[in-house]
Amino acid sequence: MSLLRAKIQDVFNEPACEQNRGKDVKARKKGCSKPLTPGAAAGGCAFDGAKIVLQPITDVAHLIHAPLACEGNSWDNRGAASSGSTLWRTSFTTDLTELDVVMGQGERKLFKAIREIKEAYGPPAIFVYPTCVTALIGDDIEAVCKRAAEKFGLPVVPVHAPGFVGSKNLGNKLAGKALLEHVIGTVEPDDAGPYDINILGEFNLSGEFWLVKPLLDRLGIRVRACIPGDARYFDIACAHRARAAMMVCSTALINLARRMEQRWDIPFFEGSFYGITDTSEALRQISQLLVKKGADPEILGRTEALIAEEEAIAWKKLAAYRPRLEGKRVLLNTGGVKSWSVVHALMEIGIEIVGTSVKKSTVEDKERIKQILKDDNHMFEQMAPRELYAMLSEHKADIMLSGGRTQFIALKAKTPWLDINQERQHPYAGYDGMVELVRQIDLAIYNPIWRQVREPAPWDCQPAVREELPRTKSEAVTLHAVQELAGTTADDFGEC
Repeated sequence: MSLLRAKIQDVFNEPACEQNRGKDVKARKKGCSKPLTPGAAAGGCAFDGAKIVLQPITDVAHLIHAPLACEGNSWDNRGAASSGSTLWRTSFTTDLTELDVVMGQGERKLFKAIREIKEAYGPPAIFVYPTCVTALIGDDIEAVCKRAAEKFGLPVVPVHAPGFVGSKNLGNKLAGKALLEHVIGTVEPDDAGPYDINILGEFNLSGEFWLVKPLLDRLGIRVRACIPGDARYFDIACAHRARAAMMVCSTALINLARRMEQRWDIPFFEGSFYGITDTSEALRQISQLLVKKGADPEILGRTEALIAEEEAIAWKKLAAYRPRLEGKRVLLNTGGVKSWSVVHALMEIGIEIVGTSVKKSTVEDKERIKQILKDDNHMFEQMAPRELYAMLSEHKADIMLSGGRTQFIALKAKTPWLDINQERQHPYAGYDGMVELVRQIDLAIYNPIWRQVREPAPWDCQPAVREELPRTKSEAVTLHAVQELAGTTADDFGEC
């Protein structure tokens, strides 16, 4: 437990975070993550955060040392996509029982599970995750992993991020620390070059990074390691030989970026691949960092030529959507890097932002939003479901972009909705991704279903009934009896 406490304290002391630097020593020790309320997941525990960062490493076996319920249904987390191995989608757990805990069989069961994975799958490495139960009973995960690595001849990496230590964001950082201590720098590549870079905090959701990588390939820039999206263990082990790095999600891996800069002199910047302008700026900054690290300055000219070509193609495609979407109002209920990058991307084509959530955003993210929107009146930390529903039902927004948790609020308010979070089915990064995002917004807003669902339901109105004169005496008696039984006459019915 003392080892775990030291690791957590080290993560809290993050000099690269402007918000953390502004605190006094006492406040800095408390960290930036709120402690979890017992019995509440608070949007995801530290174990969940660690799995989010590490599971997209596709050829690694991820072993959960815990009771079965701790693994749950997280085998396909965040919708990350792989171009190779699918081992990461196989769940491994030691499935501890009460008897194992009482009899102290946890460490022995963990060693046995590592051996079985090695013999059955032969992965290049195994990541071991203790959870609340195994951390509390004091299983020495570090010692078991070290012994297994010596016995079986493969890296066995302990990831110390049990759920009770804090939030999902803290788990992200603990995962980055595990990579730094046990993986990065353990293999020396024989093909290092002046155009190698790392991309940190990119998860390749729905294959998004595959829309960006071809742009880098055309510039002769090689992605040494994309952490964690579509990553391989060997690539991450060699990541210390990159010349520059781009950080996509600072709240997740800023500690990893800073430590790599200190240890291996790999400069980094924070950028975004959402939107035309931000994608172009990211490409420029990558090229500029590489030139500072010794690359040929001619790459700057090639970068500008590529940007001009791709921007012209993208704007030509977007021209068809501008008249249909200009002036449309969007409510963005997400967080993190998307709270400002997507805002900027949508405003480029004339869409109005009526609100954006900053619940998971850093201080830097909030400052960017203020610069983009020119004020902070459209920023909200948290909006209750009732307030969201009221805003949408009063037609203050034409569409809501959010995650799956709030989609039913929009559907109840009969308002178009588009998934912008990790469960989405379409990639939105890069130039082509921006065109796809706009196309999906257009399809959602102009879907004819919204006109239909907003009409009164058939059972709320009755069609007009034309009263005809009865042709016989018996027909007149029958009609009068029916109306008397119903308590109405033909005059009571009107058109909808």
